[in-house]
Amino acid sequence: MPLKEQLVADLKVALQEKDASRALVIRYLRNAIQYREKDLGTELDEAAVMEILARQVRERRDSISAFEAGQRHDLVEKERAELAILEAYMPEQLSQEDILELVKQVVSEVGATSIRDKGKVMGKLMPQIRGKGDGNVANDLVTQLLSGDSQ
Repeated sequence: MPLKEQLVADLKVALQEKDASRALVIRYLRNAIQYREKDLGTELDEAAVMEILARQVRERRDSISAFEAGQRHDLVEKERAELAILEAYMPEQLSQEDILELVKQVVSEVGATSIRDKGKVMGKLMPQIRGKGDGNVANDLVTQLLSGDSQ
């Protein structure tokens, strides 16, 4: 079932079960999707919806870090609860080893030999891991591999 349809169904269930926090998070995500569709003037495909979800997850993680640094434990717990709800919709994440294998595959496909080829590698790699893996990890692995610091 497409994520947008899943969100509608889950929102109904959350409202029936009077789960206010879950309903709030789902509404927030649905609103982000609807605003993006309104901006573009077209309905988003599944990949674009997953990008919005990934952005929401990233925002929660950033908020958790900021609130921990500010000793705001009450807000940390709230953000963690919201993050757990959002992560339930994320596809299974790639491990660092899986990302490394994809990096090696893309490096050989594009014929990258130096750090100058990083843009070509990242351009081909990111669509393959978007929503399924951490882009920062991929960036670090590409840099290590192309600069000769590979494992």
